Amino acid sequence: MNTVFIVQHLNVLSKEQEDVKFIGAYSSFEAAQAAVERLKGKPGFRDHPRLIDPLIDDDVAGFYIGEYELGKDHWTEGYVTLKRGEE
Repeated sequence: MNTVFIVQHLNVLSKEQEDVKFIGAYSSFEAAQAAVERLKGKPGFRDHPRLIDPLIDDDVAGFYIGEYELGKDHWTEGYVTLKRGEE
C-alpha cells in the first residue's frame, strides 16, 4: 500500500470560523514530523505549535498529520454548507 502523510495547521479564528493551512505531503511520518519541527517556531504557527492527536487532545488548534492511501477517495459522502442561523 502506498501512503502519503499530509501536514495541516488549524487556527480557530472565532466560534464560527477556522483557518486551515495545507503544509505539505510527505513520504513518511518522520518526514512529516520534521516539517512540523521546522515550522512550529515561525510567525503564526508559534501561536499554536503543538502536534494535535484528535483522539486525546481537547485543544483543536495546532498541527495535524494524517496518513492517506494514494489512489483512493477519502471524502465520499458529499457535504452541506449551513448558513448562519440554520444550525
